Amino acid sequence: MRLIWPVILPLMLLSCAREPGSTRLQNLKCEYLVNPEGIDTGKPRFTWQMTSDDQGVEQTAYIIIVGTDSASVAGGEGDVWESGQTAGSTLPVVYTGPSLLPFTRYYWSLKAKLNDGSWTELPEPASFETGFMNKVTWKGHWITDTYDFNLKPAPYFRKEFNTDRKIKSARAYIAAAGLYELSINGEKAGNHRLDPMYTRFDRRTLYVTYDVTRMLRQGENAIGVLLGNGWYNHQSTAVWYFDKAPWRARPKFCMDLRITYEDGSEEVIGTGQEWKTSLSPVIFNSIYTAEHYDARLEQPGWDTPGFDDSAWKSPLNTGAPSNNIIAQVLHPVRNVEIIPAVRMTRFSSRNYLFDFGRNISGVTEIRIKGETGTSVRLIHSERIGSDGHADLSNIDVHYRPTDDTDPFQTDIIILSGKKEDEFMPRFNYKGFQFVEVVSDRPVELSQNSLTAYFMHSDVPPNGKINSSNNTLNRTWMASNASYLSNLFGYPTDCPQREKNGWTGDAHINIETGLYNFDGITVYEKWLADHRDEQLSNGVLPAIIPTSGWGYHWANGPDWTSTIAIIPWNIYLFYGDSRLLEDCYDNIKRYVDQIDSRSPEGITDWGLGDWVPVKSVTPKELTSTAYFYADALILAKAAMLFGKDDDAEKYTRLAEKIRNAFNTRFLDKSTGIYGKGLQTELSVPLYWGIVPEELIPSTAENLAKRVISDNEHIDVGLLGTKTLLNALSSTGYADLAYKVASQEDFPSWGWWIVNGATTFYENWPLDAKSDISMNHIMFGEINAWYYKALGGIFPDEKAPGFKNVILKPHFVEGLESFGAEHDGPYGKIVSEWKRSEDRVSYHVSIPANSTATLYLKSDNVVTGGKDVSEASSVAGVEKEDGGVKIMLKSGDYNFEVL
Repeated sequence: MRLIWPVILPLMLLSCAREPGSTRLQNLKCEYLVNPEGIDTGKPRFTWQMTSDDQGVEQTAYIIIVGTDSASVAGGEGDVWESGQTAGSTLPVVYTGPSLLPFTRYYWSLKAKLNDGSWTELPEPASFETGFMNKVTWKGHWITDTYDFNLKPAPYFRKEFNTDRKIKSARAYIAAAGLYELSINGEKAGNHRLDPMYTRFDRRTLYVTYDVTRMLRQGENAIGVLLGNGWYNHQSTAVWYFDKAPWRARPKFCMDLRITYEDGSEEVIGTGQEWKTSLSPVIFNSIYTAEHYDARLEQPGWDTPGFDDSAWKSPLNTGAPSNNIIAQVLHPVRNVEIIPAVRMTRFSSRNYLFDFGRNISGVTEIRIKGETGTSVRLIHSERIGSDGHADLSNIDVHYRPTDDTDPFQTDIIILSGKKEDEFMPRFNYKGFQFVEVVSDRPVELSQNSLTAYFMHSDVPPNGKINSSNNTLNRTWMASNASYLSNLFGYPTDCPQREKNGWTGDAHINIETGLYNFDGITVYEKWLADHRDEQLSNGVLPAIIPTSGWGYHWANGPDWTSTIAIIPWNIYLFYGDSRLLEDCYDNIKRYVDQIDSRSPEGITDWGLGDWVPVKSVTPKELTSTAYFYADALILAKAAMLFGKDDDAEKYTRLAEKIRNAFNTRFLDKSTGIYGKGLQTELSVPLYWGIVPEELIPSTAENLAKRVISDNEHIDVGLLGTKTLLNALSSTGYADLAYKVASQEDFPSWGWWIVNGATTFYENWPLDAKSDISMNHIMFGEINAWYYKALGGIFPDEKAPGFKNVILKPHFVEGLESFGAEHDGPYGKIVSEWKRSEDRVSYHVSIPANSTATLYLKSDNVVTGGKDVSEASSVAGVEKEDGGVKIMLKSGDYNFEVL
């Protein structure tokens, strides 16, 4: 098929048409990834962005081309699918062409028709490649080395093969229960860490695709696989009973290496009993504690051709961990940043302390030389004790070791004595700033002997802020460091003590995550974990994934509302309803479960306002508020998907809960909820429960309470989500900023001025419990910066920032502030600077989107004119004490007098 592009325009349009190339398409993605390999969906989603120097640029239609030849697609031909001219401007666009074939690379590109009638040029084609597509049976068998899951050393596997023809392409597909590292001809495949991502292994198993064309050679080749335990075979013991997980077994894997030759023939090298296996130098590995390595046991060349494996044995065939083997399609975990030590303290030739200057999640790599058999321990800690040595007492409290062979966060390396040994854990990560090195014989180390790697899901940054308040800037950075430190294919609470997917921490910080990072792929994977873990009666566990812990304690709507809140926020931030639709029945079962427990509309099921400063809010209040939020999200989702009966049912339920909440907790004569605590007042304001006519009095009561608390926080986890937002949205933004910018106890700034580089788990620096030093739990302040100070909000009526809501607050005490967010359509900028008699405000709205700007002033100037007279804006409406300005895409500068 050859597309004939519309190039002849009516004469009336020629004078206003844009210069060719002035509007361009860029950032083409499929399934929110750049050129993904090994996807299994038959309806992939396409997204792109438009960039233009002009104002008011909008896409009115598009033509998408999909084909198997990149040159043809670049020239406008698609042998698979051409959408034809399709009216529309919203993203994503879902593929609706013929069924996709497995193991096929597809190229795609598009042209967009603009609102002046012109068409963009074709950008360079992007690609996506399918995997098994649930249509092909694996040739390889699942193999392991033993059925004894107590055996500690990690196993090697290898396979040699010969290729006698010229190779065109080769893909390795590998699924594992546990963790693995794949190498071919002595070279590690890819740069991922800790693959595959953690799932409920007996219900869903992930496989990963690698393009290994470059790594193969004509002639002799060798495949090497090293298996690690991960969460599948948890040999360490802690309070969550992962050592008793129902899926637990010795790690296993299945692999197909599919080779396509230049002559068109294909060959598949699969796992089986003709492979060979041996134990490796990794003599112990635990995702929870550490890794131990004996360099004396190294087998150089084990993963290269010609290695003598005569002493190796044949592997054992075993069963698949689940019947659901699907592609891993998300941003992987990587060693994202190299961090050198900032100082080294030498206590003796057997004892050194390294300080990396900041708290991170990750691993360290040591280069060390010493006598054969020297045992070296690397103790990773967040803090040092009064004696100057590593102190683990704040993070080892839930560990329950059965002996002293598996010390917490302590790697052990036994030196070969033959060379400078190098060691970096393959199947573990830790949370730390300090590493104490202790050896049983003298060794000489320098500050360069130990290097740290910041590991996390490598989600692209898509947000940035900057302000005149350096503590605010450092708070934002510390929050992001904690967010990333707790993202490993699922959001966690802390990277050291637990590594658990605590649901409450995650939904509190969903906006913090999405304003700063393009994290949809991780959340889509994690919500699939939710669907795997949900019981038939709708109950969800407090941590996800789980070995079975958390179904009977710590769950409830204030925590496990992740099932509704996260899909809803993904919809708001991306304009993509797929996750919400995938979870719809799960949300419904969950809401129905709460309703069956609490038919009057009031529930106390939950943990409550966790780790409060001092005042304790009743669980009934907070849990009922989340019950309301869940029912309301469900009602809105039902309306979105045309489920009219459900929409009516759950709208009525939400109103019943709201009425019950106000009957139970509200004094209508005063506008006070409960005892008038900060959480008690801010929760109903934030979640929209307060009767409209009482919002001013409830907000005033909240402001008075905060002032009486010396303009400091007195909330726990749930209150940190609502307090600042409730204040800034009801006319008290200046007060909210005072609270947010405090630098003495209790406050976020108190941590920062006392040296924190990540967020803590508790407000006092000397707390006796709940004292992790790298917790994202209280991270909502980060999102509040974007919302209250930058004023950037998604529009529920035009989600995905198709229309941007802008409600900036030029707060007292802050001279300047700027926020950027790269949404689905492009970069949104909202920045302001105060001068003597005015605020200069700059806005940038990406092409193919619009904005609605609310300013609390009736004296706004742009281009030397009152904004109501400016031709550059799309419209202006006067409101009480301010203006509402409609903006097309482009850059704008305002003076607010």
